[in-house]
Amino acid sequence: MVKNPAASATGAQKLTRVQKFFKDCRLQHQLILMVIPGIVLVFIFNYIPMYGALMAFQEYSPTKGIWGSEWVGLKYFAMFFQSPYSGRLIKNTLLLGIYNLLWSFPAPIILALFLDQLPFMRYKKFVQTVSYFPHFISAVVIVGMVKEFCAIDGVFNAIRVMLGGEAVSFMTGPQYFRTIFIASGIWQGIGWGTIIYLAALSNVDPQLHEAATIDGASRFQRVRYITWPTIVPTTSIMLIFAVSGILGSDYQKVLLMYSEATYETADIIGTYVYREGIEGGRYEYTTAIGLMMNLVSCVLLVIANQISRTLSENSLW
Repeated sequence: MVKNPAASATGAQKLTRVQKFFKDCRLQHQLILMVIPGIVLVFIFNYIPMYGALMAFQEYSPTKGIWGSEWVGLKYFAMFFQSPYSGRLIKNTLLLGIYNLLWSFPAPIILALFLDQLPFMRYKKFVQTVSYFPHFISAVVIVGMVKEFCAIDGVFNAIRVMLGGEAVSFMTGPQYFRTIFIASGIWQGIGWGTIIYLAALSNVDPQLHEAATIDGASRFQRVRYITWPTIVPTTSIMLIFAVSGILGSDYQKVLLMYSEATYETADIIGTYVYREGIEGGRYEYTTAIGLMMNLVSCVLLVIANQISRTLSENSLW
């Protein structure tokens, strides 16, 4: 009986890979044990509940359960688009997400570049501490502070009156909601967001800056040709996540900030799902809306990843 040398070599190669895998597991067993609880929690709370998405295609009945409820196909998807509120919800969600991408995304990058160029370490640490602090304040407290600042007798109106203007009710004006939401989000998250970019900037060799300075490069030129290329890969990855999250505006913060007077510009898909699903008990309807949003976000993620890989050769996969 003649043995196949190619098959024997392939089998030996597979055996070698398996042995290497188990050897690496033995060497890294402490790290693996540390990761297991996180994997278990993600599996329990993120993967097991995914079967609940079946409600989007059913006339869900709590007494019959998910597996016993009647199937209705795409009924609730069509119902959402036929709703008189769907146009306003989609528009507000997209605008809030796009404005957040345009203003909130570059803010930590600019601050990180600014801090990287500060020559005084004490001042740099002071700015970092002050900018990080709002991140550790809960959204409830942040919104409460924003409402106090924007009240008729608040700080902003006091400044307006001091400059000769009239007091304005910012929190009940639909035209002010998006600006207040985006500005408060930047204030709360800009310092925390700089951590990633400052970590990337720490990889820059100081000798490159010294050599560029000797060659007569200005500070702007050093930022453009040395500092910026260093954080481009990190920025590309963060931008991919930001684009995929356009539809995922912080609806909890919107719930705390908006009122019926600002529904025109503040009511988004997330708040609508909360009112209809949690308060109204229409679980199958809101499940369909949530599933649709997740699918669109997944498509945006794939598109953003493909564009990033084409333009900059940086991508998630």
